[in-house]
Amino acid sequence: LQKLIHLLQATDDPLIQEQALVTLSNSAAFSVNQDIIRNLDGLSLIGGMLSNCVPKIKEKALNALNNLSMNIKNQEEIQVFITQVCRTVESAPLNSDVQLAGLRLLTNMSVTSDYHEKMRNSIPCFLHLLSEGTERTQIQVLKVLVNLSANPAMTRHLLRAQV
Repeated sequence: LQKLIHLLQATDDPLIQEQALVTLSNSAAFSVNQDIIRNLDGLSLIGGMLSNCVPKIKEKALNALNNLSMNIKNQEEIQVFITQVCRTVESAPLNSDVQLAGLRLLTNMSVTSDYHEKMRNSIPCFLHLLSEGTERTQIQVLKVLVNLSANPAMTRHLLRAQV
């Protein structure tokens, strides 16, 4: 894992970056690896890849963060990227792999109400995706909206959203 993180840091080659992110994402399926990746400062490195202009890199970084977000301590670090993930979901092509990967991450990050406020401004976008997206997109958006709706503090924002 340490070598993968160093490789991700050291290269600008999109193919190598993509493969390193896929491998880190797969490794994050095991809880012990989630802690190791966090302790090696892998979360901030992977989060930094969200700024990459190559859609496949962005998608793979979102997938890796999604797998890493199954850990409460990791969520505390990943939450700094929520606003950026929301912007990515809003700006990605409709129904794209990048958009779906972002929605999956937001679903995991919205299971508890800890980070709902960071998603509040994206509610109109979520509602738009619900009406315009394909079934796959609609299902992912519904998961986020259901999680947000479980928080009484979000009720007003959900009901007042301009669509």
